[in-house]
Amino acid sequence: MKSLSDTLQHFLFEHAPIRGERVHLDASWRSVLERHDYPPRLRQMMGELTASAVLLAATLKLDGSLLLQIQGTGAIRLLVVECSGDLKLRATAKWEGSLQGNLSELFGDGRFVITLVQKNGKPAYQGIVALEGESIAEILQNYMSHSEQLETRLWLAVDECSASGMLLQKLPDQTGGDVDGWSRFTQLADTLHVEELMQLPTPALLQRLFHEEDVRLFEEKPVAFYCSCSRDSVVQMLRMLGAEEVDAVLTERPVIEVHCEFCNHRYEFDKVDAAQLFSATVQIEPGGTHH
Repeated sequence: MKSLSDTLQHFLFEHAPIRGERVHLDASWRSVLERHDYPPRLRQMMGELTASAVLLAATLKLDGSLLLQIQGTGAIRLLVVECSGDLKLRATAKWEGSLQGNLSELFGDGRFVITLVQKNGKPAYQGIVALEGESIAEILQNYMSHSEQLETRLWLAVDECSASGMLLQKLPDQTGGDVDGWSRFTQLADTLHVEELMQLPTPALLQRLFHEEDVRLFEEKPVAFYCSCSRDSVVQMLRMLGAEEVDAVLTERPVIEVHCEFCNHRYEFDKVDAAQLFSATVQIEPGGTHH
């Protein structure tokens, strides 16, 4: 049996207005985990949101990226995943103390934010709603149904090494046929076991669930971890602060340290670097990046 890797595959049902996707993350998911020491409960939710972000990004024709954020007032303050149109992902979270209780208790007075970001970094669309649901799948399903008027179902599974997910989405039916298709297909998908979602290659998984249906399966697309942070972007941020503010910080400490929340890279700038920041004639040499 072919082993799974970091891939996404689209599929369509030939005789029903329903499309689907299946994603499996290995190295890309481990790259998220390796950069921070997340508690097990948080890792589970992060993996589910990460798989969901890839599935949803794949349904859009993005010239930029999709950002999914859950913001809370409880023990978990922030859970965020970004996935680009070419399926490059990154994720991070902020939390305090032990993580006990159900999802509503963990996030408190939370909200869900979905943002489409253009390549120039500007938001093209943003939707903000209160959290509704007791799982990551339920939150996203409710958002898609109520805010986007798209019936969507998600099945998600996560462990220490990988994260997997499957999405079904109901499309507008122009023919008036198979009126019971959505109910039938989602009921069949509800028989999916976690082990099957985590281990079966997509063709075998679809055969297991929908062996009596005519399914068109498209080519695999690769998924990878990628963080867009760079020393140049930090330079631009410091320049926006201004020379006076940067100098004031450096009078109190030998270097300015800037950490990327996503990949945990550390960028350092000392007094010599600061002088170069505001020089119009000196090119800053790359360097000073630490893991």
